[in-house]
Amino acid sequence: MSDTEKPQPDEKPTGGSTRVDAPVDPAEDAAATSGDRSRSLLREIASGDALAGVLAVFLAVFVGSVMIAATDETVRETASYVTARPSDFFTALWDAISGAYSAMFRGAVFNYNLTEPAQQWRPLTETMKFAGPLVLGGLGVGLAFRAGLFNIGGRGQMLVAGGAAGWVGFQLDLPTAIHLPLAILVGMAAGALWGGIAGLLKARTGAHEVIVTIMLNYVAYYLLFYALIKEWLLKTPGSVNPKSPPMKQSAVLPDVLGEQFNLHLGFVIALVAVAVVWWVLNRSTFGYRVRAVGENPHAARASGINVGRTYTVVMMVAGSLLGLAGINQVLGTVTSGVSLDLDAAIGFDAITVALLGRSRPLGILAAGILFGAFKAGGFTMQTSENISVDLVLVVQSLIVLFLAAPPLVRAIFRLPAQEAK
Repeated sequence: MSDTEKPQPDEKPTGGSTRVDAPVDPAEDAAATSGDRSRSLLREIASGDALAGVLAVFLAVFVGSVMIAATDETVRETASYVTARPSDFFTALWDAISGAYSAMFRGAVFNYNLTEPAQQWRPLTETMKFAGPLVLGGLGVGLAFRAGLFNIGGRGQMLVAGGAAGWVGFQLDLPTAIHLPLAILVGMAAGALWGGIAGLLKARTGAHEVIVTIMLNYVAYYLLFYALIKEWLLKTPGSVNPKSPPMKQSAVLPDVLGEQFNLHLGFVIALVAVAVVWWVLNRSTFGYRVRAVGENPHAARASGINVGRTYTVVMMVAGSLLGLAGINQVLGTVTSGVSLDLDAAIGFDAITVALLGRSRPLGILAAGILFGAFKAGGFTMQTSENISVDLVLVVQSLIVLFLAAPPLVRAIFRLPAQEAK
């Protein structure tokens, strides 16, 4: 054999068994890398340690205290001569901060200024009333988080579900045993359909769920607006306002503790939903698939899990949970009729609740009650201490800020870095 016929060291042998790798499209590779990074960041925010969440709330309350002090007239006045009489400044500082948070406590938990026990504990029932839809919405957002999906379409899912349940609530004449369950089921089905659209588009086309759910929020809003100006749909006959007729009594969620309290069956439904979602996530095969897809969709697909179907089903279930939040509003809290503001910003507050609860059902329950206390106590802060209720919104926003930056929280409190799971 001549030298020219000998195989060279750098040459690869040829033959039918040789596999030629297909060229990788740089655009597809970059998109996959970006998606992996987004899922990694979402998992870090949504499943971090509980201590970081508690410290995030503490930091937000601390910054809120600084803002209370900075906006208090007495504190600003005494600050002008703090070097001469520091006791005046610190007394005013303490009065401003303690007065604000004690007012929140009186409005959210227990009003110790009253003497009648029923009225003393009424604030706690108000907290639970506000917490009901927040917990339900948080479960819908948190369940999507566990599958690696960012469901920010809560407002649209609530509007569609609330509109559908409201139509059944005022249009039909049925016994309570049939009317109320039917209205709830129709509303949940509408919410599931609206959430399933985003899941199906994600599964079939790869469309990003954030963009899709944002657009669906606007579509739902204008669909409900159209329905509220048509008498054959939701509009009250003869009325000039875009509002439906009030719900019939047979479709209203009953009061839990009697007419003297505003707490209705919606909070009980939220507790049942927490138990069901916990069982589904931790004890069912579907929950295993959800967690597997959320951790690593590529590995889940390789193990035989239908990732696209999981995305669709998860978004349908999430939509039904957020639909329950809308039903809670229409059939429980505000039964005077369906309107465009029925969501009361709960769809977006649910994102914060899910983040603070670390996408765990029991954590979401605790976070929902906390935010319900913020809502109930914020009104008392405004009336008794003349503090803007927007300050509560600032505290909630700060909680989101600190939750979205776990390294910042750990750096402030000198906590060790979280170990990789």
